[in-house]
Amino acid sequence: QVQVVESGGGLVQAGDSLRLSCVGSGRTFSTYAVGWFRQAPGKEREFVAVVDWSAFSTYYADSVKGRFTVSRDKAKNTVYLQMNSLKPEDTAVYYCAAGLLLKPVTGEVGPNEYDYWGQGTQVTVSS
Repeated sequence: QVQVVESGGGLVQAGDSLRLSCVGSGRTFSTYAVGWFRQAPGKEREFVAVVDWSAFSTYYADSVKGRFTVSRDKAKNTVYLQMNSLKPEDTAVYYCAAGLLLKPVTGEVGPNEYDYWGQGTQVTVSS
């Protein structure tokens, strides 16, 4: 059994940075790919980024490419989402999710590929 818990959200101004953390529990967490998703009020959940189990492969949504960076620290069982140059349209609840992917990360990994989800952390960017 794997559990993931997000933290690091908050209220910032446009142009600021935030780093979200996703801490995983369970001995097998290091073998899971971890994805980040977000959901703004009235909108559907959307893919943000994913990192594979090895941390060598990542993929980003076009809307965050060049601004967000996903990484993982296996020793700490933690995956990070560094968010720079934040925009008001980045405002959303951010979720991390863990999934056993049987293929390399070469593109967007949709929500159905993940088995475990966190409770979410709110990110609000003011203009």
